[in-house]
Amino acid sequence: MSEFKTVRMEMKHLDETYEIEKNSFSIPWTRKSFEEEITANKMGIYYVAVEENAGVQKVVGYGGMWHVITEGHITNVAVAEEYRGRGIGDLLIDALEKEAVDKEMIGLTLEVRVGNTKAMKLYAKHGFKVEGIRKNYYADTKEDAIVMWKYFN
Repeated sequence: MSEFKTVRMEMKHLDETYEIEKNSFSIPWTRKSFEEEITANKMGIYYVAVEENAGVQKVVGYGGMWHVITEGHITNVAVAEEYRGRGIGDLLIDALEKEAVDKEMIGLTLEVRVGNTKAMKLYAKHGFKVEGIRKNYYADTKEDAIVMWKYFN
């Protein structure tokens, strides 16, 4: 029987993470970007969700944020298509929130495409609220971004 858990992203997770990224976003980050996030970016905090089955781990999702002074800025969250709807997004948001609280951040913020209602529902379920709009935020479609915040105090 398999189970899911979150662990800090390491170099060994990059290939699987990059595959999820390419399949999830129209303008994906590069593999090199992820490598730099976990090795060189002092603000970067990244987790992967792994499925553990008979001692073998498979990356099924990932999420990351930047710790900027007193707040966390969620950079990206994605789950492999065949694993969506199984609570993995919740696990990733929980891991980022726990890290933010442990580091005494005042809250978390993110941008989400105005058309990505599934992601907005996930974030709202975790207490994120709409705080604004960034017009023409996404370069590929000129789609607006909804700015969401979750404050901890």
